[in-house]
Amino acid sequence: MAALESLRKGVLGFGPLGINGDEEEAEDSPTVLLSVLAQHGQMGLCFYDTKDSSLHYMIDTADNYELQLLARVIQEVSPHVIITSAKQERCMTSFLQQLGSNPDYKPEVVTYPYVDFGLEVSKQRLLSAHLPFVPASISERDKMSYLSSCISFDSPLMLRAVGALLKCLDRRRVGVELEDSSVGVPILQFHSYTLKGVVCIDRDTYSVLQIFKSELHPSVYKLHSGEKEGLSLYGILNRCRCKFGSKLLRQWFLRPTLDLAVLHRRQEVIRFFTSPRNSDALSNLQSSLRNISNIPTLLRRMSLSHTKVTDWQSLYKTAYNAVCIRDTVRHLPQSIHLFRDISEGLSDDLDHIASLISRVVDFETSLAENRFTIKPNVDPAIDEKKRRMMGLSDFLTNVARRELEHLDPRIPSCCVIYIPLIGFLLSVPRMPSMVEKEDFELEELDFMFLSEDRLHYRSQRTKELDNLLGDLHCDIRDMETAVMTQLQNIILERSASLYKVLDLTAELDCLMAMSSASQEYGYTSPKLVSHRKITVTQGRHPLLELCSPVFVANSFQSSESQGRVKIITGPNSSGKSIYLKQVGLIVFMALIGSDVPAKEAEIGLVDGIFTRMQSRESVSVGLSTFMIDLNQMAQALNSTTGNSLVLIDEFGKGTNTVDGLSLLAASISHWLRKPPMDVPHVLLATNFHSLLQLGLLPSSGLLSLLTLETAVDGEELVFLYQLKEGICQSSYAANIATLAGLPTSLVQRGVEVSELYRTGRLIKRIDKASSDEQANRCRSVVKMFLSLDLEDKDLDLQHFMKDELLPSAGELPNRS
Repeated sequence: MAALESLRKGVLGFGPLGINGDEEEAEDSPTVLLSVLAQHGQMGLCFYDTKDSSLHYMIDTADNYELQLLARVIQEVSPHVIITSAKQERCMTSFLQQLGSNPDYKPEVVTYPYVDFGLEVSKQRLLSAHLPFVPASISERDKMSYLSSCISFDSPLMLRAVGALLKCLDRRRVGVELEDSSVGVPILQFHSYTLKGVVCIDRDTYSVLQIFKSELHPSVYKLHSGEKEGLSLYGILNRCRCKFGSKLLRQWFLRPTLDLAVLHRRQEVIRFFTSPRNSDALSNLQSSLRNISNIPTLLRRMSLSHTKVTDWQSLYKTAYNAVCIRDTVRHLPQSIHLFRDISEGLSDDLDHIASLISRVVDFETSLAENRFTIKPNVDPAIDEKKRRMMGLSDFLTNVARRELEHLDPRIPSCCVIYIPLIGFLLSVPRMPSMVEKEDFELEELDFMFLSEDRLHYRSQRTKELDNLLGDLHCDIRDMETAVMTQLQNIILERSASLYKVLDLTAELDCLMAMSSASQEYGYTSPKLVSHRKITVTQGRHPLLELCSPVFVANSFQSSESQGRVKIITGPNSSGKSIYLKQVGLIVFMALIGSDVPAKEAEIGLVDGIFTRMQSRESVSVGLSTFMIDLNQMAQALNSTTGNSLVLIDEFGKGTNTVDGLSLLAASISHWLRKPPMDVPHVLLATNFHSLLQLGLLPSSGLLSLLTLETAVDGEELVFLYQLKEGICQSSYAANIATLAGLPTSLVQRGVEVSELYRTGRLIKRIDKASSDEQANRCRSVVKMFLSLDLEDKDLDLQHFMKDELLPSAGELPNRS
């Protein structure tokens, strides 16, 4: 595409330090080695910078066929060495060829066998790497646990690229050329790499905020292969009419931007289409967008001469509807950047392409014959042959009549037929006397074949017709194929105009889709600013409000020096987690240029959204649930800046209460003791009320305490879901347990034990006697029974059983 080509020109138009500079500069300049692996539309990469001996990694990310993302990474990183697999996809081969054709920038390309990119091999290389910050005595298991907090183990392509990079470093002895061979290349730190201007959001955040959610297709025929988008933010905003619009929208979701110019460009289009007076233009443009086809695929088939009739139809519809879109947009305000780009970028070449296809291609006949055919008055020679073809029936009837006069009188009739690739033949019925092949021979006729009791011959006249008229059918097809080739060449020469259509219409489709959602759900356009402030008035959760008949809106405010760290307490099910996700989703929506579910919003751009809200599946990575929670928290503590957003829900509950509370308090104190400029926006929900009651946190104006209102109506707990300042005084665990359906007796006993524990009193068992106590009672009963003298006539057994034995043993069956 044109946008990608211009980007590549920018990438390939300069040389990094140490390549084009003087040799002296090259010796002193740092070296960057980049390892990349691309498979099935996904790309994983990492690079090592000798400047600070750091390894930078980027989690597996979707990339297009032109590897536009890789081009941007190379533009920013300027690697001296690029490492990739010898077994690579065609897109990577084409990319490296184009990279090598630039005379100004020629990085060294190193290819390793595919086996060197193995996942397990790469993990072992990572464990064996020279990491000075890791104690030498640490076990392999503990080392793996520690590394999981430094580098993402959920990105297999990236991990495999790391393995190949470590092999290259070890072979070249980068930075340790003069050291002993036992000294490995040091890795002093790991850094997560994000493209400049792109918001850092990891896979856990996308999952917990439900930005994407794949579900199995409901059709039984697609259960094992088909997926559909479930209830997710992408699902409710994706109202795109063309496939490439949906792809571009997903790319916007995967790469939220910090570029205010880009965001304002998107906002002005959405603001225009959300106005009710522009609804007609919206519907007209969306109906045209439905007919925009997969242009790269069409042009690729054209270049290979594999074009089908349906491809010509699709191309005509695409060009025609692109012209309609351009003409419609030219009547819209040209002060809007996208409208101006469409008006100027969709050139008259599109009119020419649409007009040419319309004048040349006969779609009705093409579909009937399943081949490319042209309309009349395009090529006089073809028209002449077609006229001959159409008048051939009457002409051949006359020829057959004259031929019959020269045939054996026993033959009652004949006809002259035309068979493509064979030519003109004389066809006569088979006579009863014609049994053997010798009987088929007729004077002055050359026998050809027998078919359905008719004999076919070549006569002198049919031979003359072959010479005079030729193979009309094949001639017409060959000539029409030549016309198709000329038409293909004309269109391919103007392919840049068609790629421009794809770029601009996909962007228009995305923005109209978001404006339709904004109009339906009552969103508002946020004010985007560069300062470190976020204000949301009466915000709503964009997904929950669709599922709940009544939704209580709540506001959020975090300024540069006040309320940046918010601790939210409240009973379970009171809405704490929903509020955290609501704030995260509103900020995310603003960063893709969308309107947001709020009455008003002013969003200061954030460079990353970090979450510790949901524990992922832990079996495949070999880590405990609490270890995964710690890794997520470590990522938030180590990677955030003063422009980040952090959402933490119930951190510390996966371990001993005291230990969990201590870790939580230490994490919050870490942020509160930073200079205000370095403190991110932090929202933390917790049920550790002791965190506040025991005064474990330092006093700071950056700290804000919030709770969600509840009311108790008799014994029933009523959730009001309204946020207010303050601290929750009770967890209301008993009320929520009753709502959940736990037995009343169990809940009452729980309340009793909780009260005894809180007041420091002894908790007595009420379920049953202890095993030792039961054993002593049993021994006492047996001893009493054995002491009886059964031969004593004065012994009253009934009195003994009733008054002495049973009172002692009666408690056993009752309590067991």
